[in-house]
Amino acid sequence: MTQAENTAGIEAALAYRHPPAAQMRRAMAVPRAWFHPEFLGLKALDLSRPALFVGNHTLFGLTDAPLMIEHLYTRHGAMLRGLGDRGHFKVPFWGEFLGRYGMVLGSPEICSALMRAGRHILVFPGGAREVMRRRGEAYKLIWKQRTGFARLAIAHGYDIIPFGVVGPDESYRILFDADDMTRPGWRRDLMERSGLMKLTRGGDFLPPAVLGLGPTLIPRPQRYYFGFGDRIPTGEIRGRQDDKDAVWSLRETVAAAVEGQIDRLRHHREQDRPRTWSRLRRWLAPLQQ
Repeated sequence: MTQAENTAGIEAALAYRHPPAAQMRRAMAVPRAWFHPEFLGLKALDLSRPALFVGNHTLFGLTDAPLMIEHLYTRHGAMLRGLGDRGHFKVPFWGEFLGRYGMVLGSPEICSALMRAGRHILVFPGGAREVMRRRGEAYKLIWKQRTGFARLAIAHGYDIIPFGVVGPDESYRILFDADDMTRPGWRRDLMERSGLMKLTRGGDFLPPAVLGLGPTLIPRPQRYYFGFGDRIPTGEIRGRQDDKDAVWSLRETVAAAVEGQIDRLRHHREQDRPRTWSRLRRWLAPLQQ
């Protein structure tokens, strides 16, 4: 990323004006009704103070993050600025849509500028690899050795709010995944000859083939649950972003907190299933008459 691109990105990020709350509510009306999200833990948080929200990316990550951003803004007045991979902004219309609702290119320079301006920021350390899940990886954190979010939080003394999301990983059934495509054989040979292996970074950016509702790609109406943990302060270690031990310790603390929220939500979902089925039956009743 050139200096000119960084400067332009920072200026655009700081000049952003979010859409009216009513417009955001309307834009998310259908997915909100389809997934019926529930949010836990927000009442205990002081959202007047900016924070870096860190959580787990779910399969594809197309619906849960927008629902979370809309809810926090329209119900709690906290506008999250999502940090996105460069690939998002290369897709026609999609990148523009995300930018309209606050996403910015996830560069350290742009993130630092948002922190200096005291903005709420949203980051998924797992990135594209966590989005392109394999079979058996539901709700696992796939952060590899990434510590960038921890370094930036320490550099700016920024609080971190860990959160978990449960539900979206059951919206689709994976038929075959990147492991199937990249194991030795004709599929891998085809990917290497076509250049897909390099383009998808060895399969990390290769989406799985899935089915949603019936034989379609429409996600199943699986209820979404969002859970938010206590703030993790970094004020006492501010300025130690070059201390590898401090950075890794914070990264592990946040990962454990996110995993704790996921476990909490999965348990809560089991308790909530009877009520969810009752609501679904009432919703379907007019269609059965």
